[in-house]
Amino acid sequence: MKTIRYKLMTVVMLFGFTTFLTSCLGDLDTLPIDPNEPVGETTYGKELGAYKSALAKIYAGYAISGNEAGDGESDVAGVDGGSQASFLRALWNLQQLPTDEAHCCWNDVGIDRFNYMTWDAGNVFIKGMYYRLYYQVNLANEYLRETTDEKLASRGVESSVKAEITTYRADARFMRALAYFYLLDMFRNVPFVTEADEVGKVAPKQIMAKDLFTYIEQELIDCDKDLIEPFVGYNSKYYGRATKAAAWALLSRLYLNAQAYIGEAKYTESITYSNKVLGVGYELETKYADMFKADNGKSREMIFPIRYEGANTQTWGGMTFLLCSFVPSSLQESINAQGAWQGNRARVSLQKTFEKENVLSSDSRYSMLKPDLADNIDILTPSRYKDGIPVVKYSNMNKDGSKPASNIAYTDFPLLRLGEIYLNYAEAVLRGGSGGTSAMALTYVNDLRKRAYNNSSSATISSSDLTLDFILDERGREFFFEAQRRTDLVRFDKLTTSSYVWQWKGGAFNGIAVDKKFNVYPIPADDIGSNPNLTQYTGY
Repeated sequence: MKTIRYKLMTVVMLFGFTTFLTSCLGDLDTLPIDPNEPVGETTYGKELGAYKSALAKIYAGYAISGNEAGDGESDVAGVDGGSQASFLRALWNLQQLPTDEAHCCWNDVGIDRFNYMTWDAGNVFIKGMYYRLYYQVNLANEYLRETTDEKLASRGVESSVKAEITTYRADARFMRALAYFYLLDMFRNVPFVTEADEVGKVAPKQIMAKDLFTYIEQELIDCDKDLIEPFVGYNSKYYGRATKAAAWALLSRLYLNAQAYIGEAKYTESITYSNKVLGVGYELETKYADMFKADNGKSREMIFPIRYEGANTQTWGGMTFLLCSFVPSSLQESINAQGAWQGNRARVSLQKTFEKENVLSSDSRYSMLKPDLADNIDILTPSRYKDGIPVVKYSNMNKDGSKPASNIAYTDFPLLRLGEIYLNYAEAVLRGGSGGTSAMALTYVNDLRKRAYNNSSSATISSSDLTLDFILDERGREFFFEAQRRTDLVRFDKLTTSSYVWQWKGGAFNGIAVDKKFNVYPIPADDIGSNPNLTQYTGY
């Protein structure tokens, strides 16, 4: 395990913070060793500014990949910052490409393995995601080490400043729990480090999925009391920060997937935390497409975003990737994107999910698919970018049709939004959870459908239509290309099995079942090789 070297630099970043920037020279350990580098007592002090800046770096790590525009000075060494170590781009690749929704025609080494579900422990894209998440864990760990009551007292921090730092610590704990949630979701049994571990002395021990689940659960419950109160719509002071509702929404998702993660059903708990979010007063965006536009920060549906602010958050990952990698050149200007890379397409199976609707043409979500611009809606040649269906889901235009300050991404990514809570609630009720009703589940599903069909009552379904199979399809229609599909298919036991196949699943044109090991990603081979405490997931 190597170290993280700290530099004190400033740049206007998220939340109006001046950001404390770091560059990563290794992977899991985070203790500066150069006495000439400004850390600890020489970085922090009595004033709030440095604490705010260091917290901003934790948030920024989910949006951008390094300390310079365009992913320069990447946080994670050994992988490409823009394409492999970008949290959002890596998340999208790992959550979408192995599924029935997306296909990538680029020839980057390792990317095609996701199309076919044939990856191994040496895959550099898996490695990039894994180390990005641990970088985030260790930024939070170091922040918590440096903001204990003892440290603050030794610096003479006043009580009013200390009170604000207490909230910042809750932010850091939430952001660390978020990283561990994705490690649990994708890797299950992983190295485990917290601020209580002595840095650089021993290799991290492996935590089993059940224990990690309990840890994430307890962290989210514990940090709740110190997180800021939920707000609906844009708040200039707090927008982009984690609120109590963000913790509740993540718990709703965590509990919904408990059966897949640890073999225990926790649908009642999922309903409990869905209800807490529903009590805040969030509202569905009136038009579905507006949830994905440049001024979506004003949306009353947004619970927790990954925030982008044009030139202040320049990256080839993140929302730049989501804006540019799908759009055909003929539509680039209409969404104000920096480019039209055309590397990612929708599979025909996504279209078939929409074709289960009686009035396909009336579903505003389907209008984001552009089959008329495809040479072949089937992917006949996996590396041909004109095979498959172009998709225009994200737009860098404002809701009123105006443009933001530039074509650099201003669109925020809705990591947690109200629409998910509606469907989490409905699914948990169908799976036998207590604390909700079938009538309310049907209402929430129909509210989403009426929004999709421009408030037409023809979109509504009856109670007999509301089945688990319907929920899986509706999640596909509602959340396509939002980096949730792999998790959904695993939960429904559809990702690897023969019960559902699609083109190129398993490397066959018509699709075949694959080994169940592909429900989980392997720990990167170099970490297995360097840490004797780790055991690889069965089958890799």
